[in-house]
Amino acid sequence: MSPRDIRTLHLLLTVEEAAEQLGIGRTLMYALVKQGAIESVQIGRLRRIPADALPRYLAQLRTSISQLDQSAA
Repeated sequence: MSPRDIRTLHLLLTVEEAAEQLGIGRTLMYALVKQGAIESVQIGRLRRIPADALPRYLAQLRTSISQLDQSAA
């Protein structure tokens, strides 16, 4: 990570930025936020995704996949 990347590291992401980081579409990201699968916060009228919510979501996905694999075996 370059020094420039560190300066532009945001603690909160727009829904679009978070979707881009996960490699999914904006509509799916909004659906995940609405379902509560991905944490979000509201600041005034703005909806933001905490940057650390994305790794937690991925960990949940991995756990659920692992549990499915174990129950299938």
